[in-house]
Amino acid sequence: MTSIPRFDPIKSIGDFAAHNGTLRSQLFVALPPKMIQPILEAEVRQVGRRRKIWELSNQLHCSIVGTCLATADLRQILVKAKVVLDGASEHDLHRQGVALAGQHDGLGKLLHKTLDRLHRTMVSRFDKAGTVDAVRSLWREAVSQGDIPGAYWAAMTHPATNDALIREIFGDVHMLSHLVGAANRADIRRLSALEAENAALHDKLARQQDHLRDGITRRDAKIRELGDALARRIAEQPAAADVASDAAALTDLVASLEQRLRREANRNAALEERLARTNEELGRERAERSGLVRSEAALREELGAVEASFRPQDEPASPAAAPASLSGLTLLYVGGRSVGHLQALSERLGASFLHHDGGIEDRSGLLGGLVSRADVVLFPVDCISHEAVTNLKRLCRQTAKPFMPLRSSGMGSFAAALFKLRD
Repeated sequence: MTSIPRFDPIKSIGDFAAHNGTLRSQLFVALPPKMIQPILEAEVRQVGRRRKIWELSNQLHCSIVGTCLATADLRQILVKAKVVLDGASEHDLHRQGVALAGQHDGLGKLLHKTLDRLHRTMVSRFDKAGTVDAVRSLWREAVSQGDIPGAYWAAMTHPATNDALIREIFGDVHMLSHLVGAANRADIRRLSALEAENAALHDKLARQQDHLRDGITRRDAKIRELGDALARRIAEQPAAADVASDAAALTDLVASLEQRLRREANRNAALEERLARTNEELGRERAERSGLVRSEAALREELGAVEASFRPQDEPASPAAAPASLSGLTLLYVGGRSVGHLQALSERLGASFLHHDGGIEDRSGLLGGLVSRADVVLFPVDCISHEAVTNLKRLCRQTAKPFMPLRSSGMGSFAAALFKLRD
């Protein structure tokens, strides 16, 4: 089976954040000397209030609108502002949103309030930071967990953020859009390779079936030919006075025909054995093909969920891809290793997140209480013991709580499950 390497955008942005000094210096050549208006910056620091979006440099508006707003949310804002046109493309909506960001009137305030409402959880977390270093630490933590949109908005408008930190954060987001695009292209190449291999297997099976069918047809034709030859030979034998001579000729004929029949019987047995082996191989390949189809569907679903979670600025998500809020829903995640990024995604969608490692370090007696508190139970089948799964299913049946097994402990499987829960 062809093996296609996977690309991890979260790991790559972590490596980038540690070694991006040269990239930032090249990126900021086109940026203005100041990203914040000097007078407003002094006022923000003195009063301690968060910055407004129009107080930031115009060069930041495009990245904020593209990263922190879904297309559906931006369309709602433009409808309220009565500036959206029928049949407008996503690029037109983005351009109108960037234009609103630089206005000081009610339209700019509407955009600012919407961003505060969408990312109030992350804004509240950043409000606890009182220094530039504290803001930088919270930003890096959010990047490692893949929670970019809310952290970008909270950091850009934080009163403690200075011009240098804004440039640093802007550089991280700019490069992250390239890394996520590369990850998407790697997954698409992998799916294309699987589809091509699937088609090749289908063609191979079809050729084998045609070959076996032709062999059976030739065998049956040969048997009929031998039967006809025997009948003609018997019919062509002339009447003879010498019964012994006729009997000897007939005996030779029968012996010759029996020998030919034995050869054909052996060929028939060999063909049947080959047909059985081919049918067995066909069954295995069909099962493997079904597994590939299921794997391809799961990869497409997880890829769509990951794309909607990141929503890079140069590839805005469609309204159908954006998950609805899971506000009020309590999720219990059992098993797995590092779950910080899963908790951050759940909370960003409004859901409460509970975790139990399945009994490795957490006491197994706590699992029953957590199941009773949860609305839905999720667990990765590749990172949980068989005993823990059996115990968890029993507790879910006793408390009438639904559970969802996940294909893996990765971000993609978890995001795809959250998309199913929104429906």
